[in-house]
Amino acid sequence: MRIRLLAFATASDALGAQEREIEVPDGATVADLRSLLLAEHPGFTRLWPRLAVAVDGRLVGPEETLVPGCEVALLPPVSGGAPDSEVGPPRAALTDGSIDVAAVSASVAGPGRGALVLFLGTVRDAHAGRSVLGLTYSAYRRMAEQKLAEIVTDLEAGGKDLRVAIVHRLGDVPVGEPSVAIAVASPHRAEAYEASRTALERLKAEVPIWKREHYADGSEVWREEEPLGVGT
Repeated sequence: MRIRLLAFATASDALGAQEREIEVPDGATVADLRSLLLAEHPGFTRLWPRLAVAVDGRLVGPEETLVPGCEVALLPPVSGGAPDSEVGPPRAALTDGSIDVAAVSASVAGPGRGALVLFLGTVRDAHAGRSVLGLTYSAYRRMAEQKLAEIVTDLEAGGKDLRVAIVHRLGDVPVGEPSVAIAVASPHRAEAYEASRTALERLKAEVPIWKREHYADGSEVWREEEPLGVGT
């Protein structure tokens, strides 16, 4: 049977492509797919223990059975950072262009919300002593949009009249420009500060977004941190 294989960041380097249709035996599991890929692409040998696997947008374990035509995504550790998601701009969205910071803030403001906290994550001009020219962000959109919406929904459910917006930019982001904006508004500042911090930590840990760092010497590297929650 044929399945659609998607690979992101270092996984796409190991596969030699970002997307590929492949043949697997009927009834094959994720563990069987692993064996097949390790045999054909040695680059996965060291990478696989750090990967998470999603089938049709859902994180799964090695015992998951694949079905014809399913979409299997290979997800390296995230970088911790169609058009916008159906939740609607700008409350929980990915954008391919510059972030409208004023619109993000306005989307959570309200007459009863006396505290509004805005966090902007901007691209630095240096990392680990190396001069940085910019970053390129990529994402597994299907899952990233779902996760952003989930984070917003969870945080808003935990606070009275709390409103949250998270917008992350994809593609090339030059030094000094925001790659992510998080706006939180609530009646009181303590709740707004806490929700903003939680939103950022969950974004870094849960949302499948990766960044490639471009250096002044012409080199570039994927910046990956902690693995997603399900290991295979």
